[in-house]
Amino acid sequence: MSAGELDPVIHAPARLRVVATLATLGPGDEMTFPRLQKLLDMTGGNLSTHLRKLEDPGYVAVTKAHEGRKPVTYLALTPAGRRAFEVYTETLRQIVRGATP
Repeated sequence: MSAGELDPVIHAPARLRVVATLATLGPGDEMTFPRLQKLLDMTGGNLSTHLRKLEDPGYVAVTKAHEGRKPVTYLALTPAGRRAFEVYTETLRQIVRGATP
Protein backbone atom coordinates (compact mmCIF):
# COMPACT_ATOMS: atom_id res chain seq x y z
CA MET A 1 0.00 0.00 0.00
CA SER A 2 1.50 3.34 -0.98
CA ALA A 3 0.96 6.76 0.58
CA GLY A 4 -2.46 8.21 -0.17
CA GLU A 5 -4.14 4.81 -0.54
CA LEU A 6 -6.80 3.56 1.84
CA ASP A 7 -5.97 0.32 3.66
CA PRO A 8 -7.95 -2.35 1.74
CA VAL A 9 -8.26 -4.52 4.85
CA ILE A 10 -10.14 -1.78 6.72
CA HIS A 11 -11.86 -0.26 3.69
CA ALA A 12 -14.54 -2.97 3.30
CA PRO A 13 -17.71 -1.46 4.81
CA ALA A 14 -18.31 -4.25 7.36
CA ARG A 15 -14.69 -4.25 8.51
CA LEU A 16 -14.67 -0.45 8.75
CA ARG A 17 -17.70 -0.67 11.05
CA VAL A 18 -15.96 -3.31 13.19
CA VAL A 19 -12.73 -1.31 13.49
CA ALA A 20 -14.55 1.99 14.12
CA THR A 21 -16.63 0.38 16.86
CA LEU A 22 -13.64 -1.27 18.54
CA ALA A 23 -11.72 2.02 18.28
CA THR A 24 -14.26 3.59 20.63
CA LEU A 25 -12.91 1.34 23.39
CA GLY A 26 -9.96 2.48 25.42
CA PRO A 27 -6.57 0.86 24.80
CA GLY A 28 -6.61 -2.59 26.40
CA ASP A 29 -10.41 -2.68 26.70
CA GLU A 30 -12.38 -5.52 25.15
CA MET A 31 -15.89 -6.19 23.91
CA THR A 32 -17.63 -9.55 23.74
CA PHE A 33 -18.50 -11.06 20.38
CA PRO A 34 -22.29 -11.01 21.03
CA ARG A 35 -22.16 -7.33 22.07
CA LEU A 36 -20.35 -6.32 18.86
CA GLN A 37 -22.66 -8.54 16.81
CA LYS A 38 -25.69 -6.80 18.32
CA LEU A 39 -24.25 -3.29 17.90
CA LEU A 40 -23.48 -3.90 14.23
CA ASP A 41 -26.55 -6.05 13.52
CA MET A 42 -24.42 -8.67 11.78
CA THR A 43 -24.84 -12.43 11.65
CA GLY A 44 -22.34 -14.48 13.64
CA GLY A 45 -20.87 -16.02 10.50
CA ASN A 46 -20.46 -12.68 8.75
CA LEU A 47 -18.85 -11.08 11.79
CA SER A 48 -16.49 -14.07 12.23
CA THR A 49 -15.39 -13.85 8.60
CA HIS A 50 -14.56 -10.15 8.87
CA LEU A 51 -12.83 -10.62 12.23
CA ARG A 52 -10.55 -13.25 10.69
CA LYS A 53 -9.59 -10.81 7.94
CA LEU A 54 -8.76 -8.21 10.59
CA GLU A 55 -6.96 -10.73 12.79
CA ASP A 56 -4.60 -11.89 9.99
CA PRO A 57 -2.67 -8.56 9.75
CA GLY A 58 -2.82 -8.21 13.56
CA TYR A 59 -5.45 -5.46 13.71
CA VAL A 60 -7.82 -7.30 16.05
CA ALA A 61 -7.10 -9.61 18.97
CA VAL A 62 -9.55 -12.42 19.62
CA THR A 63 -9.38 -13.99 23.07
CA LYS A 64 -11.40 -17.04 24.00
CA ALA A 65 -12.12 -17.69 27.66
CA HIS A 66 -14.68 -19.29 29.92
CA GLU A 67 -16.95 -17.62 32.44
CA GLY A 68 -17.93 -20.55 34.55
CA ARG A 69 -18.74 -23.22 32.00
CA LYS A 70 -19.81 -20.78 29.32
CA PRO A 71 -17.33 -19.91 26.53
CA VAL A 72 -16.87 -16.20 25.91
CA THR A 73 -15.02 -14.50 23.05
CA TYR A 74 -13.48 -11.10 23.69
CA LEU A 75 -12.46 -8.72 20.92
CA ALA A 76 -10.08 -5.80 21.03
CA LEU A 77 -8.30 -3.50 18.63
CA THR A 78 -4.54 -4.08 18.88
CA PRO A 79 -2.07 -1.17 18.91
CA ALA A 80 -1.32 -2.02 15.24
CA GLY A 81 -5.05 -1.95 14.48
CA ARG A 82 -5.51 1.38 16.26
CA ARG A 83 -2.59 2.85 14.32
CA ALA A 84 -3.93 1.45 11.01
CA PHE A 85 -7.32 3.02 11.75
CA GLU A 86 -5.69 6.38 12.53
CA VAL A 87 -3.75 6.25 9.25
CA TYR A 88 -6.94 5.21 7.41
CA THR A 89 -8.98 8.12 8.80
CA GLU A 90 -6.17 10.62 8.16
CA THR A 91 -5.80 9.37 4.57
CA LEU A 92 -9.56 9.72 4.10
CA ARG A 93 -9.42 13.30 5.44
CA GLN A 94 -6.64 14.11 2.97
CA ILE A 95 -8.67 12.68 0.09
CA VAL A 96 -11.73 14.73 1.11
CA ARG A 97 -9.63 17.90 1.47
CA GLY A 98 -8.14 17.29 -1.97
CA ALA A 99 -11.61 16.89 -3.47
CA THR A 100 -12.81 20.22 -2.06
CA PRO A 101 -12.80 22.98 -4.72
